Amino acid sequence: MKLTLHNYWRSSASYRVRIGLGCKQLAYDYVAIDLLHAGQHAPAYRAKNPMAQVPTLAIDDGVRTLYLTQSLPMLEYVDERWPELPLLPRGTAPAALELRHHVRALAEMVNSGMQPLQNLSTTQALSELGVEVKPWVQRFLSAGLAGLELAVADHMGGFAVGDAPSLADCFLVPQLYAARRFGVVLDGFPRLRAIEAACLALPAFAAAHPDRQPDAVPSA
Repeated sequence: MKLTLHNYWRSSASYRVRIGLGCKQLAYDYVAIDLLHAGQHAPAYRAKNPMAQVPTLAIDDGVRTLYLTQSLPMLEYVDERWPELPLLPRGTAPAALELRHHVRALAEMVNSGMQPLQNLSTTQALSELGVEVKPWVQRFLSAGLAGLELAVADHMGGFAVGDAPSLADCFLVPQLYAARRFGVVLDGFPRLRAIEAACLALPAFAAAHPDRQPDAVPSA
């Protein structure tokens, strides 16, 4: 089985998947897609990812190659196919179902409630319309993180949900990285910063950091 991750070093969605694969201890080949020079629009890449986005995870089992897109279902697929070191709580009891919902809800708060508002395509469109990007993004990210700070309170342990990293942490850490890039002040989010610190102490999170990727651009 060969895994290949087509991604961009500073893409939040790519960062999530790198974390998730690291947490699952799944090795993969790294293929850089240069978003700044429209590498995602190359026909060969678009055949793998019709939305021309990153990341794309290719899974080659020797018979066929499966191309997975969209970070949330991608990580859920990986978690189901390789169930060891789970990213979602296991079990069929109501308590387990509640925790799985909570993990997914936290991830979705980032996935649909914050990240699209900071996307390169979004910020480029804002610039073309004459909108000052940073204050616009700060407004929405600050509001989203305030909601997330409240939402983690119920089931937080050492990590966002309990005492082991989950899908929620895979989404939270890249979002805080992006928030800092846009100058969002994080002092008012002590729970989120505590979770982030616990995550970044783990090898899977440290190795996935944008600055440690082969296509990283210093001081970008």
